[in-house]
Amino acid sequence: MAIRIYTMTHKKFDVPDDSMYIPLQVGHAVHEDLGYLGDDTGDNISEQNCYYSELTGIYWIWKNVKDLDYVGVCHYRRYLINEKGKVFTRQELVQILQKVDVITTKRVKLRYPYYEGYRATHHIENLDATGEVIRELYPEYYPTFERLVHGEETYFGNIMVCSKKIFDAYASWLFSIFFEVQKKVDIDSYDDYHKRVFGFISEILLLVWVRTNKLSVYECQVGMIGEKAETREMKERLSVYFAKKDIVGAKSYFLQKLEKRPDVLMEASDITGELKLCMQVIATCEREMEKNGKCVLNQISGFSELMELFRILNDAVESIRKGTETQNERDFFMEHTVSEEAAFVAVRVLCTKPGEAERSMQKIKTLLACNPKERPL
Repeated sequence: MAIRIYTMTHKKFDVPDDSMYIPLQVGHAVHEDLGYLGDDTGDNISEQNCYYSELTGIYWIWKNVKDLDYVGVCHYRRYLINEKGKVFTRQELVQILQKVDVITTKRVKLRYPYYEGYRATHHIENLDATGEVIRELYPEYYPTFERLVHGEETYFGNIMVCSKKIFDAYASWLFSIFFEVQKKVDIDSYDDYHKRVFGFISEILLLVWVRTNKLSVYECQVGMIGEKAETREMKERLSVYFAKKDIVGAKSYFLQKLEKRPDVLMEASDITGELKLCMQVIATCEREMEKNGKCVLNQISGFSELMELFRILNDAVESIRKGTETQNERDFFMEHTVSEEAAFVAVRVLCTKPGEAERSMQKIKTLLACNPKERPL
């Protein structure tokens, strides 16, 4: 059984020590040669990498690879991993593929409808145009598309392993849609990030394809190798602002970076969740300063300590939201010097269903009232 996993990349990386994993440089036609196999031979769309991201590699595999029974796609930093947290071996994949049609990522559970999240960070007309094209070309897929695009889950990264037959059928369907959408929208006016329209939308279309065709799926975790340089740089800069107790500077810097790269807060970029926690720290400090003239940074300004405090706070709020709190969570609010403002921000972050925030905050206020300590936050 011939199986190969193509590792999509646009930069040098440490290649797994397994001949099954083959680096494929996407956008090879328009970028510096990295010494890997490129996606610009034979039938290809390599020059359109700015619009399609890793999909130029998927197109190349579809059109040019003919010697495989099974084929997979992963990223230079993201690999499907087994239950032991290790990158899959050939034998493991073969065993799973004898039982299912597709191996892919666990679905990302959103706290909001996919459509609303896309509209907040991208040009919604592109997603609308995709729906129109699906309704025109593949009406049998449209009800599933509509349901899922207004749902709260998606796959991510176009990471998958399946038979070459299924892979080719999916690619044929996907690109027939996107080539029509490309005729309807003006992508060239976008900045470099927002030009990657088809790479973004394809993630949920994989879910649409799987559901409509009733394919059996094995979903697994994605292992992240290293942290994005942009993410690391942001955390380092924010730690300096926090150390200086400069919330105005921290907020200004964060918003500037977020405007240029809204993807930094996505799970695949903010793999530790610490950038989201930084946002929470900033919002908390603003509320505390407005009410008390001082904030959590007057008590704790070290980055690691701040992250740990807000993780514990969020875990406690999450337990209260679910109604599963133990004495440990109750003690946190009764004994820890955490402010009502900090709790309020955490509740607003974590409680998204009607009535949750009010119920959770009332419980927390009762617990806070039991703490006789002065709350400097």
